Amino acid sequence: MCGIAGFMLSDRTLPPREVLDTLQQALSHRGPDGVKRHVEEGLGLVHTRLAIIDLQTGDQPLYGPSGTVLIANGEIYNYVELKRNFPPDKFVTSSDCELPLMTYASQGADFARPLRGMYAIALADPAAGALYLTRDPFGIKPLYYAECPGGILFASEPEAILKTGLVARTISPKVATELLQLQFTTGDRTIFPGIRRVAPGETLTLRKGHVAERQRIPALLPGPQLILNEDEALALLEAALMDSVMVHQRSDVPYGMFLSGGIDSSALLACMARLNDRPVKAFTAGFPGSQARDEREHARTVAQAVGAEHIEIEVTESDFWTSMPAIAATMDDPAADYATLPTYLLAKEAVRHLKVVLCGEGGDELFAGYGRYRSALRPRWFGGRQMRRRGSLDGLGILRDASGWRQGLDEGEARIAAEGGSRLQQAQALDCADWLPNDLLLKVDRCLMAHGLEGRTPFLDPKVAELAFRLPDALKIRKGMGKYILRKWLARALPAADAFSRKRGFTVPVAEWIAKRASALAPLLARSEGIAQICHPDKVEALFRAFGNKASKQNGAACWQLLFYALWHRSHVEGRTSAGDIMTVLEAR
Repeated sequence: MCGIAGFMLSDRTLPPREVLDTLQQALSHRGPDGVKRHVEEGLGLVHTRLAIIDLQTGDQPLYGPSGTVLIANGEIYNYVELKRNFPPDKFVTSSDCELPLMTYASQGADFARPLRGMYAIALADPAAGALYLTRDPFGIKPLYYAECPGGILFASEPEAILKTGLVARTISPKVATELLQLQFTTGDRTIFPGIRRVAPGETLTLRKGHVAERQRIPALLPGPQLILNEDEALALLEAALMDSVMVHQRSDVPYGMFLSGGIDSSALLACMARLNDRPVKAFTAGFPGSQARDEREHARTVAQAVGAEHIEIEVTESDFWTSMPAIAATMDDPAADYATLPTYLLAKEAVRHLKVVLCGEGGDELFAGYGRYRSALRPRWFGGRQMRRRGSLDGLGILRDASGWRQGLDEGEARIAAEGGSRLQQAQALDCADWLPNDLLLKVDRCLMAHGLEGRTPFLDPKVAELAFRLPDALKIRKGMGKYILRKWLARALPAADAFSRKRGFTVPVAEWIAKRASALAPLLARSEGIAQICHPDKVEALFRAFGNKASKQNGAACWQLLFYALWHRSHVEGRTSAGDIMTVLEAR
């Protein structure tokens, strides 16, 4: 994992050095192992490297036939297999990221189709006057672009683009409202009107500083459900999981995993334990002294069953108050996910031991683990309901304009319904289109890369995803329990995981902690510049004061998301420091 950025100009002038300097400095945390550039007339590329594969000769930019040049953030897991399709003398490094230069030489703009991995790539072909920006189909790796005076800027993080001063540091109130209602934002829009996401699976062709063409590789291919029995499904699942974990372990540096003790991470541990001669390093977070379920004891039992080296960290109320400003500053493309707190602190600990961790993101989406999927299967007259039909602030009278916040989801639902599939598949596809890339994967990317740690997601491997998505609904949900076939496999592979225990969900006790200081937070949130722009300050203050006296689930979610947004706005719009605890940062004038 690395940081990539660049500037394609609309004319043949050289890109300003100060712009490239700014991009490089803004992405330095993503690449602590080296920085290099490529500059020519009309184009500048910047790469900050986190060295994982080919430590000696893998520095980027990489150069290919006919003068092509590439910078990449990510890993191409099937590079070993794909290299066999090309003459050995074509390769000058052992880097996995040299492969796209070869596939471009043979397939042109379709160069990403053979790639199995997580990636954001910029590939320039000066002879054709083209620059290609592409992103993996699930959007595991981020990539943003902005049309600005003189051309197009792109970068791994929007903050890098903003720091050039070529794009206004303003927000869209409509997108900010969507964030407060959903905790994430949808589509290729960002909260900054001048910056857009390269969509998951999308390849943009840029010419003379403008977007000339777009094409897209879907993450989930629509098709009929597979006809197979349970034993056949288990055999296919075992083969897919073991193969995915095997290629996701390809690394020239030490690796480990994040272990919650849940189904997904336990399944990854079961695979890793089989594939490694040495004990797997597994990291778990717990919340002592709170009402949240502490998963460390169960995770410890699972780790001991396979002889893993189990490393535990405690996430405390003090951590919440002291760490959240820095975490909000890390989340430049905002997602108000409370799991950022343990993820950030786990990464801080893990990087002391290794440079790569495997994570369980994607398991719930692909194997139907969420309760909302079970509701989606039921007819409306029998308790079925639309996913995310209510926002976090609905009914509280807080928003200045509460209309239209669900537009992005409505558009996604309509697009996915037109592609067909069962109601369950449509619900899964909707989550994979927005919730997964714009919340869960964004959270992992920013929280890990803030510490120079690479996160890998074996469940989002194309082979695993294709199998999981096309499994019969009855093998995903059975007797009201999600992830049936994955649980069945895990029960055989790792009995200590207690695979058929009821999923209790992962919670972070942020509402419990906020309630203790809600009255003190109330006036600070009410006078927040960001909050006042889209909310009624007096209603926000009343919400916090009431929450301090009597907590409720909805009010807890609302208070958390308002607090996160106020901290985020202070850092990324107002340009204020994130140094200090929550109260200090909000009190600063």
